[in-house]
Amino acid sequence: MSQNLPALVTLLTVLLQFATMWAVGRARGRYEVKAPATSGHPGFERALRVQMNTLESTMMFLPLLWLAANYEDPQWAGIAGLVWIVGRVWYALAYLKDAGKRGPGFMVALLGWAALLVMSGIGLTRAMLAG
Repeated sequence: MSQNLPALVTLLTVLLQFATMWAVGRARGRYEVKAPATSGHPGFERALRVQMNTLESTMMFLPLLWLAANYEDPQWAGIAGLVWIVGRVWYALAYLKDAGKRGPGFMVALLGWAALLVMSGIGLTRAMLAG
């Protein structure tokens, strides 16, 4: 199972991306924000920011997840990835309700991301020195 944990985290990340996309679509309908508008009701704007912030974060997260899994330890990389997922879900749910309450979720996700960054750096450095 531990070898498959990074793949599971990747699948959960795709589902998270889908959920944020769905939330934007729902908010667009609920608040009557017609495409291609990207502003309007604050509820729509929060949903859009959650989607964009999650997408931006994912672009840095996924490469680190797989570098850490490949060069360090797939189990620990997967655990750090799960921490990131939990943090991003917390962040998204809090931001959708009140943008000012997104901080704790952001910090949890940042902790998972930072762990992956450290694991990737250490593992890749070891591999390069050995190699």
